[in-house]
Amino acid sequence: MLSGPYHDGAQGVGFTEAAPQRVWDYISRSPLRSLWDLEGTPVRVIVRRTWQSLRDDNLLGRSAELGFFFLFALFPTLFSASSILGLAARSASEIYASLLAYLALVVPTSALGMVLATFNETTANATSGKLTFGLIASVWSASVGISAIQDALNTVYKLRDQRSYFRARLSAIALTVVLSVLGTLTLTCMLGGDFFAALVHAKLASPFAAALVALLVRMVAWTLAVALLIMSFAVIYYGAPGVRARRWHWLTPGGALGILGWLIASLMLRLYLHFFNFYSLTYGSLGAVIILLMWFYLTAFMLLLGAEINSEIEAAAAERFLAGSGEPVPELGDGIV
Repeated sequence: MLSGPYHDGAQGVGFTEAAPQRVWDYISRSPLRSLWDLEGTPVRVIVRRTWQSLRDDNLLGRSAELGFFFLFALFPTLFSASSILGLAARSASEIYASLLAYLALVVPTSALGMVLATFNETTANATSGKLTFGLIASVWSASVGISAIQDALNTVYKLRDQRSYFRARLSAIALTVVLSVLGTLTLTCMLGGDFFAALVHAKLASPFAAALVALLVRMVAWTLAVALLIMSFAVIYYGAPGVRARRWHWLTPGGALGILGWLIASLMLRLYLHFFNFYSLTYGSLGAVIILLMWFYLTAFMLLLGAEINSEIEAAAAERFLAGSGEPVPELGDGIV
């Protein structure tokens, strides 16, 4: 009987030099309790393994694939979300347009302008029939994108998805709905923070007290928004891979680095386009689409990079655990394909 950082009483598996895949099979059966505890593995080893797996798993190519699916699902998803909100609010499109304005924090201005313009056009003459069609189309289109995430994460975790097509698609649809809700709630937190901050300024006579309370309100709102963003990454990392057993982790090293890298990459893209915006000269009217696709590409890459970091942490810990049981394992740092 073996003990270690995995499930209590987890059994060691037979391992031969010719079958490094068994490390990943063991991970799928007995995931780590915490990914923050590297179990003595040097950080440089994790970095080297991640770099090797990044190339072996073709993360750059898969990010481009995901970026296309994100773009493909964007407008049906926005239209559907606004239509569903319209069941409770008559001015749903205006409310959702206000929510989308907060994407200006990460989405380049020219690309966001195109998104808002297209969104307003598609929601201008919404009817109940369009609501039904938009809902079906958006769920299906977005679930195709989630299916691509499932395939990419299965590659990252070196496993073969044994779910049937029907079960995998149902899982993708469920993840689509959950992520849509989390995304809307994230934008709502930011809108609510500004709304209540303005209300505080209008109600309190003391400028100092009003500024202090408004700052606290905005801090609470942004804290909730960040928590929801973290949860979105956690939901993807937990629900997308086709593994037999997973542990829920609120915040993982890969998730933290993925979110931080995504924010930095989005900011750098905005700065680049602000000072060196040659896309309109090169691509003409397609410039905004190219910029949006580039942002989706960066988003997908950071999402997959975070998953790759997590998988290599688990692999390194699993190899050390199996080595402690006396089973021969590949040398730490070796790429496993």
